[in-house]
Amino acid sequence: MARFDRYVLWQLLSLFGFFSLVLVGVYWVNRAVALFDQIISDGQSAGVFLELTALTLPNVIRLVLPVSAFAAAVWVTNRLATESELVVAQAAGLGPFRLARAPLVFGLVVAALIAGLTHVIVPASRAALSERQNEIAQNVTARLLVEGRFMHPADGLTVYIREIEETGALNGVLLSDSRAADSRTTYTARRALLVRAENGPKLVMVDGLAQTHFPATGRLITTRFSDFAYDLAGLIGRRAGGRTDERELSTAALLRPTDEILAATGKPASVLLYEAHARFAQPLLGLVCALIGFAALVSGGFSRFGFWRQVALAIVALVAVQLLDNAVADRALADTAMLPLVYLPGAAGLGLAVGLLAWASRRRRRPRDAALPAAGAAA
Repeated sequence: MARFDRYVLWQLLSLFGFFSLVLVGVYWVNRAVALFDQIISDGQSAGVFLELTALTLPNVIRLVLPVSAFAAAVWVTNRLATESELVVAQAAGLGPFRLARAPLVFGLVVAALIAGLTHVIVPASRAALSERQNEIAQNVTARLLVEGRFMHPADGLTVYIREIEETGALNGVLLSDSRAADSRTTYTARRALLVRAENGPKLVMVDGLAQTHFPATGRLITTRFSDFAYDLAGLIGRRAGGRTDERELSTAALLRPTDEILAATGKPASVLLYEAHARFAQPLLGLVCALIGFAALVSGGFSRFGFWRQVALAIVALVAVQLLDNAVADRALADTAMLPLVYLPGAAGLGLAVGLLAWASRRRRRPRDAALPAAGAAA
């Protein structure tokens, strides 16, 4: 019967690979379309687009693997039942718990893949993506350095540079900012420099004039300045304040957040600890998805009308586990004492799968146990 287990496991892995490829492709295309518009509007090349989309791929894979595992388990179990292979295995003496060996191994494989992604690959890819985006953001300011043309780097913003010297100094700068709802400010400067700062690039204007016009009242306020720094970080999408995303940090750093890490992320310790424990809980959900998909279909027994009821039961069970996961997330984020609740959805899902298998075993024994007294009475 080990050959039967290998056969079922191979079917599960094959369908898992197929569903993962399809779902990753669909999800990735949706993400890539939005990223493509942003990259092209910033004047970047197709190579930069491919690089950034490749860095987003690990997180996409992490999101679709549990769904792919569930779909593969449901599909394979339904096919085994409709082609009577499951009936033959049960007639050979294999109970629901024994038949669940191959889905259990399959679920552990999926859990191992998710664990590798959540603990290693996804944080590394997020950190690399953030660093690459910041590098691109710094280079995006180069498209402002075009002399003799009115540039529009953002809605409501106009930049004009009369001359650019070989040293990088800008002569005759005009910057008009009408993004505010009630005013329009125009900056003019004799000279300007584009400098890099920790929080993003800044346009330092020298010997200039700022004119703010309020259309509602018709007032005009003028201010002369010897030097003025205009922050360009908001135009290029850099993260506010240069904060570090906690999802980029390693699990070890999240479990022991130092004062430096808390200051860099700007988040309380409860958020970092939740992120760390969520990484341990996510692989368990991959195992749960595989077992629920198998156990729900086995629990219903054979029916000539198909297994649509069992499939609906599996979907409802999976949705219930996901709703429970969403419900406990808010409690765990608010209080570190509630962090064990992060593992509750996975434990509840495993308990539900075991309960369905126990129900299937009981249903399978019931006809045989009822037949024994009848046979004794006939004798």
